[in-house]
Amino acid sequence: MTYTLAQRLQELAPCKHNGVMNVDGLREQAKRGVAIGDFIREQRELAQVSMRQLARLTGVSNPYLSQIERGLRKPSAEILQQIAKGLRISAEQLYVRAGILEARYGDPEIVAALLADEGLTERQKQVLVEIYESFRRENAANTAHAPLDDEPDGRPAQTTAAPDTDLPHHGFPDGAAEKASA
Repeated sequence: MTYTLAQRLQELAPCKHNGVMNVDGLREQAKRGVAIGDFIREQRELAQVSMRQLARLTGVSNPYLSQIERGLRKPSAEILQQIAKGLRISAEQLYVRAGILEARYGDPEIVAALLADEGLTERQKQVLVEIYESFRRENAANTAHAPLDDEPDGRPAQTTAAPDTDLPHHGFPDGAAEKASA
């Protein structure tokens, strides 16, 4: 069966709840057998890169890559970074899969799109993802602490008040209108 990249990303994406990445989703994938080696193999196949080509691109030996993909070896963070560069994917994705980093907040599709943009440097991608996730965390915290009478987007509810009859000149206090026009 042939998959499009979007279909494969959706299948591999961690479970979400209200658009927030769920760490339990990664654990569930591990239970289903989606280990780091399987993930690397899938990414390599999606990129249409042979194991020999990946070995040349990464400087990691072909036999060692084979052992990683078969789950016989657990790669270090340094090796994962080399593999990520060779596959042109985020090292962070591999670190999360390997259990080196915690899963991040946010919609995995948006994060994946940011990380896949070849027009950005790795540093720019990292900064954009961090900004995006900080906004998501802030919005989640604001939603959790918002008063019940606020609008769904967190803005204060609009109230309609009677015009202030104590302000005689176009809403200015006594004497202020003359000062404003002077």
